[in-house]
Amino acid sequence: MWQLAESAHPVLTDEGGAILDERTGRWTHLTSTASAAVMLLLAGTTEEEAAGQYAERYGISGEHAATDVRTVADALSAQGLAVAEPASRRRGWGWWR
Repeated sequence: MWQLAESAHPVLTDEGGAILDERTGRWTHLTSTASAAVMLLLAGTTEEEAAGQYAERYGISGEHAATDVRTVADALSAQGLAVAEPASRRRGWGWWR
């Protein structure tokens, strides 16, 4: 499951958005389509379901949508703003913090 890192705080709208990285104090700004991809991914759907909903929303092919959603997910993961592992596994230790 894809999710934002604990240190990432999103402000997402249909017009665009931004994600604050509390570790660095920097904002990552998102286009409206990137913001939509993040909202779909955070809705708890699989990446494939998010891509299908994205394709329907923008009237594009499933392949194009899958590429767009994957690009956003990969870019945020590369910046340390997102993770692609289960929350229970990632947060299992350190609950006392």
